[in-house]
Amino acid sequence: MVTLKLDRLSASYGRHQILAEISTPTFEGGQVVALLGPNAAGKSTLFRRILGLLKGAGEVMVAGTTSERPVAYMPQETGAKAVLTVYESVLLARMQGRALTVQAEDLAQVDRALEELEITELGKRDIGDLSGGQRQLVSAAQALVQEPEILMLDEPTSALDLHRQIGLLTVLRRLARERSMLILVALHDLGHALRFTDQAMMLENGRLIACGSTDQVVTPTLLHQVYRVEARIEPCSKGYPQLIVEQAV
Repeated sequence: MVTLKLDRLSASYGRHQILAEISTPTFEGGQVVALLGPNAAGKSTLFRRILGLLKGAGEVMVAGTTSERPVAYMPQETGAKAVLTVYESVLLARMQGRALTVQAEDLAQVDRALEELEITELGKRDIGDLSGGQRQLVSAAQALVQEPEILMLDEPTSALDLHRQIGLLTVLRRLARERSMLILVALHDLGHALRFTDQAMMLENGRLIACGSTDQVVTPTLLHQVYRVEARIEPCSKGYPQLIVEQAV
């Protein structure tokens, strides 16, 4: 089973430190881990540091992988200028780092990714003709089609309507279990984090404020400290935790 652990991970832009010695327990395949924090907390930078796109002190420790390219990444920016259909763009993502000859299995995985996200009907449309939310789902398909062992998604629900948000997060949670995939997802909706993730990391100004089970991280005390709001968390009639924000402070 794949595992990921961060040890004193740091990153800087010039002389300005963006991440400061972030260390975590070992995350395991099958888990969905929320990356939380206000704007400019360092969430996107942390993803880039884990991917090796930024240099810095500390270590990213990945173990238990069985493929040469175990990590897939869905960035926050999903704009596409290439003149490709949705199907072609997802297939191209599938073929990165693989043999140039397209096999039947490659086409089957593209079909599967589009079907999982309920966007099969978009297959023949040009990327440039899609709405922001549709492009976001295509970007998720491009990541899923690579069959990663670790999947990182940077605010994948930001352009989606509520139905699509719930649908995508439900799929991600299920696929984490079915494929023993470790999923790290940056979210702004803390209610979604409580409902759909197992573990959470809370960042503020590039520092890790809390890390653990989501219900131990998303607490009234930390919401007051990090998000500057007064809030409470109460179970609904079905037992799901509900976040109720009373006021900004």
